[in-house]
Amino acid sequence: MTTHTTRTGEPEDYTTSEGLRRLLIRLHEGEAGAWQSDPVAAELMEYAAEKYAALAHKHGLDKWEAASAAFDVMRSKAARTACDPWGVITHAVRITCIAEERAAGLLCSVHQARRPTFSRFHDAERISDRENPLTDYRPEFQVTDPYPTDPVTLHYGGEATIRAYTSATSAVEDAIALFAMLGWPPDTARAAVEHVSSELARIGSRKSAFEALRRDKYSRALLDLSAWSWLSVIKTLLGHPNPAYAATSQGKGLLLRLVIGENLSMLLLDDDLVLTISVAAPSLRWRDGLA
Repeated sequence: MTTHTTRTGEPEDYTTSEGLRRLLIRLHEGEAGAWQSDPVAAELMEYAAEKYAALAHKHGLDKWEAASAAFDVMRSKAARTACDPWGVITHAVRITCIAEERAAGLLCSVHQARRPTFSRFHDAERISDRENPLTDYRPEFQVTDPYPTDPVTLHYGGEATIRAYTSATSAVEDAIALFAMLGWPPDTARAAVEHVSSELARIGSRKSAFEALRRDKYSRALLDLSAWSWLSVIKTLLGHPNPAYAATSQGKGLLLRLVIGENLSMLLLDDDLVLTISVAAPSLRWRDGLA
């Protein structure tokens, strides 16, 4: 046990709660600048730095940052009058260390990090910190198919498989025919629609297929399509990825609309669909130059 002798000859042991209380009271009632000039106060702060070094390290802080938090509590009335001053100080230092760590993660002040309004958020992240694109893990960008039994992506056994396959095959052929009717070269229309359909069947999810195809620059180059035309094709066939469009014709996509019963006559009455496919046609070179 470490003991210290004051000018009055009374021993002080600040390692115990009772000894710490007496020291804090003496420093509080002493002359101005007692904390700066008293040698026992300096030793107390060195002891506090070592005592809370492990706690500070746990939260990514320097031990003197924890000692600084302890110093703020030691000067308060709560520490001087507590039954267990060291217990009060330790609890306060732990809370301060947590707040310091949260403030560093949230990029805000320690005062704000102590408030539930801010502390409930996750730490700030750069988009580049993750290998996967933002749309793969942020729920705000997730698209839920309104038809969980989408025949295009189902893989049942027996007769159901035959019906799903037949329906999907027919939808692909109808989509190719619609593109060709609206100004697309037949070979390009077939290549584009069949590639999107095969990727959808391989991946099994319209959302994931959309993201994969959107970044597929190699296929776009082979089809000789501009970035704008390629994105229009994907949106037209698979549907708009924004959840706000999920229940609309634009959100369902051409393939799903064909599978669930719409025919070419009905689709040709959709002015927005007709305009989108026509304007995206690669034969419109004046538009490709603007994309």
